[in-house]
Amino acid sequence: MSRTEHTTELPTAIAHLNHTAVYARDRRLSAEFLVAVLGLRVGAPFGPFLPVDLGNGVTLDYYEMTGEPIQPQHYAFLVPEEQFDGMIDRLEALGVTYYADPNHTRPGRVNDLFGGRGAYFDDPDGHNMEIMTRPYARP
Repeated sequence: MSRTEHTTELPTAIAHLNHTAVYARDRRLSAEFLVAVLGLRVGAPFGPFLPVDLGNGVTLDYYEMTGEPIQPQHYAFLVPEEQFDGMIDRLEALGVTYYADPNHTRPGRVNDLFGGRGAYFDDPDGHNMEIMTRPYARP
């Protein structure tokens, strides 16, 4: 394959996020929690990782950390408006409190940022997850 042929297969944007590792105490528990909320599925293990395919070319690769504390991170998911209520229903069915704000001071409520709806909730490892139906308006 020539260099020209190879470069035509690459993305035209500067960079696309392909995957990221999400640290968990129990990779299966955490991955299954997220797919239960978002309505996705857990993929086949890939080495030490358990992937969750988000359907947009990005995977969250759950990696089990043992013997070390997990530093909570924030993960935001842009979701279809017509699926948002189902996600909230699944959080309630799981007994998970959701909040209208990232500091978790407004429980059981959703926000209306940027003309959409959003909510925050913790996963089993304390990662601050967000579902939102409209992307943030950035300057």
